Amino acid sequence: MTAPQVISLDLDDTLWPVAPVIAAAEQVLFDWLLRRYPQAAAGHSVESMRSLRANVAAQFPERSHDLSFLRRRALAAQFGAAGYEEALSEEAMDVFLAERNRVEFYADVRPSLERLRGRYRLFAVSNGNADLQRCGIGDLFEGHVTAAAAGAAKPDARIFSALQRLAGVSAAQVLHVGDDPLADVVGARRAGMQAVWLNRESRRWPGEFAPPVRTISTLAEIL
Repeated sequence: MTAPQVISLDLDDTLWPVAPVIAAAEQVLFDWLLRRYPQAAAGHSVESMRSLRANVAAQFPERSHDLSFLRRRALAAQFGAAGYEEALSEEAMDVFLAERNRVEFYADVRPSLERLRGRYRLFAVSNGNADLQRCGIGDLFEGHVTAAAAGAAKPDARIFSALQRLAGVSAAQVLHVGDDPLADVVGARRAGMQAVWLNRESRRWPGEFAPPVRTISTLAEIL
């Protein structure tokens, strides 16, 4: 097995729990709409706004990997239907993203990343729209590949190829770490990379996939 030069890491549910982050961000956005643009919020709820994004995803399947596009487009439609300028979707996105990047790291994350950075080049590879700088860990990573920038989401090989180009290494020199069996482990292995499954909650590995070579329960175990 080739010794890895690069460790790539998923973000959501790998470095922080994402469900409470998104729930809080969506509620903050909705409350902001109620205060600032009440007509746009009239007749809506957080749940109905999720349905609007799902409709946009169905309209633009080729952009389903770009979560910011989907939310921005849905917000523009919501503003337009209420008689507001659709361009207000940019202001609304700023509100959402400010809260979306207010994450609470798992306890092992910051000290583990600091130690790993001393031995490996670190990159983030994520399907979501978190911003490393705004989350407070940009100083620990050399780069960040997003699904929106790569034009495809994990487990698609294109996002892993984008990482290779950015890092300037072969697939075999990359060790990818993530919580999702298909998107992270199977996707990275199909792209020719090494992969570690970060299983924080003692979940069962899906039987339809070959088991991971290595499973860890905290990021610290990589070392």
